[in-house]
Amino acid sequence: MSLDSDSAAVSSTSRDWYFPSPPFIHSNSNSTKFPKYPRRFPTNPRQSQHLPPDYRPPFGGVSSPNSSPPFRSVSSSTSAPHRAFSHERLRRRVDFGRRREKPQQNDVNEAIPSVSDGVSGRRSEVSSAVSGDKFLGNGFNVRWKMAFFVAIATTVFSSVVYQNFCLHIQVNELQEHISKLEFTLQAYNLSDSTELISSFGQQSDLHSKTLKRLALMVSLTLLSMPVLAFKYIDYVSRSRSSENISEEVSLNKQLAYRVDLFLSVHPYSKPLALLVATLLLIFLGGLALFGVKDDSLAECLWLSWTYVADSGNHTDSEKVGERLVSVSISFGGMLIFAMMLGLVSDAISEKFDSLRKGRSKVVEQNHTLILGWSDKLGSLLNQLAIANESLGGGIVVVMAERDKEEMELDIAKMEFNFKGTSVICRSGSPLILADLKKVSVSKARAIIILAEDGNADQSDARALRTVLSLTGVKEGLRGHIVVELSDLDNEVLVKLVGGDLVETVVAHDVIGRLMIQCARQPGLAQIWEDILGFENCEFYIKRWSQLDGMHFEDVLISYPDAIPCGIKVASLGGKIILNPDDSYVLQEGDEVLVIAEDDDTYAPAPLPTVKEASFIHIARTARKPQKILLCGWRRDIDDMLVVLDAFLAPGSELWMFNEVAEKEREQKLIDGGLDISRLVNITLVNREGNAVIRRHLESLPLQSFDSILILADESVEDSAIQADSRSLATLLLIRDIQAKRLPMVTHVQRGSFSQGSWIGEMQQASDKSVIISEILDPRTKNLLSMSKISDYVLSNELVSMALAMVAEDRQINDVLEELFAEEGNELQIRQADLYLREGEELSFYEVLLRARQRREVMIGYRLADAERAVINPPSKSKRQRWSVKDVFVVIAEKE
Repeated sequence: MSLDSDSAAVSSTSRDWYFPSPPFIHSNSNSTKFPKYPRRFPTNPRQSQHLPPDYRPPFGGVSSPNSSPPFRSVSSSTSAPHRAFSHERLRRRVDFGRRREKPQQNDVNEAIPSVSDGVSGRRSEVSSAVSGDKFLGNGFNVRWKMAFFVAIATTVFSSVVYQNFCLHIQVNELQEHISKLEFTLQAYNLSDSTELISSFGQQSDLHSKTLKRLALMVSLTLLSMPVLAFKYIDYVSRSRSSENISEEVSLNKQLAYRVDLFLSVHPYSKPLALLVATLLLIFLGGLALFGVKDDSLAECLWLSWTYVADSGNHTDSEKVGERLVSVSISFGGMLIFAMMLGLVSDAISEKFDSLRKGRSKVVEQNHTLILGWSDKLGSLLNQLAIANESLGGGIVVVMAERDKEEMELDIAKMEFNFKGTSVICRSGSPLILADLKKVSVSKARAIIILAEDGNADQSDARALRTVLSLTGVKEGLRGHIVVELSDLDNEVLVKLVGGDLVETVVAHDVIGRLMIQCARQPGLAQIWEDILGFENCEFYIKRWSQLDGMHFEDVLISYPDAIPCGIKVASLGGKIILNPDDSYVLQEGDEVLVIAEDDDTYAPAPLPTVKEASFIHIARTARKPQKILLCGWRRDIDDMLVVLDAFLAPGSELWMFNEVAEKEREQKLIDGGLDISRLVNITLVNREGNAVIRRHLESLPLQSFDSILILADESVEDSAIQADSRSLATLLLIRDIQAKRLPMVTHVQRGSFSQGSWIGEMQQASDKSVIISEILDPRTKNLLSMSKISDYVLSNELVSMALAMVAEDRQINDVLEELFAEEGNELQIRQADLYLREGEELSFYEVLLRARQRREVMIGYRLADAERAVINPPSKSKRQRWSVKDVFVVIAEKE
């Protein structure tokens, strides 16, 4: 019996004890084959002699110490070998878990036939038991168990600590009570009132001790509440996720989102959270100290603050409870101090980063605001610095879509003296109202919008959007807007949007008109540089009440340090009249337009004694036809042709030499709005070629042109360096070809270069014809001026001067527009023989009065042996000897 049991036990270890052995399965009438399942529980074979005497087999069989297992009798009826089971104890435990009704122990015969039914029923019950175990394992989450355990442990620990504190307090109370009783015995003979007072003191002491215990419990409870709250939130979140509610966000994520939203939206959320944490720590620490110390609540709160502020301030604590509480408060204080350091460090870093990136607000008034960045910025800043020199310096704010450090570095590289003017840079977009408010746009006295380098249409479109943004400022604008445009056709639209606030300066139009005027009158470029810039003399408009009632002829000689050249008439709504009649009488409110060195360097004086100058009637020679060459193609060349047709004498020839095909030129001019058939004074001659190829230039009669205009070609105008390189190469090739074709002069009249050098030859060629070069970069202009191979160089620096003048006084824009227009008054250079004879000795006032007889305003002169003209000459009453080779600069009507 024991041997069989042992062998059965050994063989059963290789199979799962949930299912019967193969012999038993084969003995079934249905002969159903069951698959082999992996073992789910470890086997533990037992000897049959260790079974209890009242053990009943789980399948309804009868078991006794002296009988074989019930499967033996069943398997004996079949030919298959039998297997014995030795896991009866474990099977009984599983059977107990199913809670089935046990069969009768004494009915052995009924148990055997029901074995097959019991097997199938047992399989279903075992599977249900296994699924029940899985559900039980999923129900109790490990983290929730840990949270529950932590909560119980915290409560137990708090209770133990509290009991310890209570016992300690009770011992102290008993000692105090004993001392009081001893004192009471010694003072037995005192009055009844004393006894009442002592009893009242005892009652108050007991009440105070009760409050201390309550305060300690409240502090411990409040400290444990956040932990329990977080664990509860985590439990609720996990319970929701176990229910597969995918469309709802878990509670802990919602709470984290709310906290993150609060910290990110509100700017002072972090300091506020730190302040609340500090106050809570002080309050809870004070309550805990009040529960373990004999001091008052106010004193304990103060001690709690000292522990938070200084972590080493708790060294004088003596009792165990005080030390535990003080150490806990000190740990919290160190944590808060670390958070405070991090917060302060982040705030300082953010502030420095904001300053470095140019994000801080400009708090200025009456400053000049420049929006945008271009090559003209250096010249513009230089002119503004010179204009503000008389005021001790000014404030110029530059805002562009560039890094602030890069802008400051580029401005620092500019080689000029700012003369006390401060330049403030900010990064931002002029299309964003928040960035405009950052630079105090509503308080600026002038706003300059620079045109971007590159495509003209895109630059003007951006300038238009910037004007729209400026007109949308709610606070309004104190100053005017000066807009630099690249195309004259866009001027009307910008003025329509900006209204009375906008003054426009079209860069291409200004340069084109100046080139035409300088080509007609050699030497005019230098005069325009002196008038437009703030370095020498410029236009100023001011009212002088002491001049009311005077004729304009007398006003002309009333300023020893300025030259009047116009009147701002109040009765005409502030219209400026250049070169008015001598009979005009100044009325109240009229202002005088003068050319002076600065706005504080001139004032009217008593009329000087001027000898009456006799009029010299010398008829001016009629204008002669000219032959002009245009090298290059500009997008506004149609406008230049209109101006040239108005300025030149009839019969003039205009040669156009560029790379545009001759068949396409006429169509481009028509698209630009020019009707070639309406050109009266000029005749167009088209030549196709490349201006930087010598072979193409040699096909032109370069020695026969009166003036040559070298334009910045449209194909390379996006790059100032490439445009200047092309213009410089064309200039050198033309001068070299002219020097080879013109006869050599044995004496070089000007310059310091020796005869026979290539520069000397080009200087001789420049005496025969005038070349006007359009140079975009001022550095290239300086190189050409030093070599003197091109006397008249115009660049974007003139546009910067015009922008600065209009920014300082918007009324000057009306003056410049009239001087650049085809009609009205203009700057002209006159020969001296129109006003005097050779060797005649006259003062400048006398020559000025002779010019007035021709309805001209004389503003300066250039002597025959001088290289530069003198505008607004000093000592106007001093007589000097003149030559007919001298020239005078006047403002006169266009012929």
